[in-house]
Amino acid sequence: MSEVLKNIKARRSVRKFSEEQIPQEKLEDILTAGLYAPSGRNSQNWQLTVVQGEGKLELLRAAVGKALGQPDYKRFYDAPTLILVSTPKDYPLGAFDSSVVLENIFLEATDLGIGSVWIHQLAGLSDNPDLREALTQLKVPEDHVTWGSAALGFPAVEVPGDRVNKGVVVYS
Repeated sequence: MSEVLKNIKARRSVRKFSEEQIPQEKLEDILTAGLYAPSGRNSQNWQLTVVQGEGKLELLRAAVGKALGQPDYKRFYDAPTLILVSTPKDYPLGAFDSSVVLENIFLEATDLGIGSVWIHQLAGLSDNPDLREALTQLKVPEDHVTWGSAALGFPAVEVPGDRVNKGVVVYS
């Protein structure tokens, strides 16, 4: 089995993180992996926005909670780092391209022993006035949609091993 396939099979969603911050060198590797994702027509028009620090994370949590009508929103699982992936609103392949960016991020994080989980709530909320204000403060361009984000950190729980895959392969 190739190292790539081993890494793909090892990736798990982690929903409980320690407070320890990811070292800058590892974060740079994770961001580089995202930036090297393929994109439609090789547009590469995404932006990766790194959100770290309790003040910035709380700003985003509060805005998402308000937009969802959930004042106690805690869906970032207390991860010390969040990477938002956004593209221009008028780019028709934004959701697809952003998904590939996130997959590269998750695979590199796995390879580096860093836990991750996909946070999807922002996709439908980017134009909500409260969330838009927070995104603007975090330097997400006004004309961008945030398609998803990666919550990253060191796992505070044991990450499960191999799992049963429920997918189906059809040969025709």
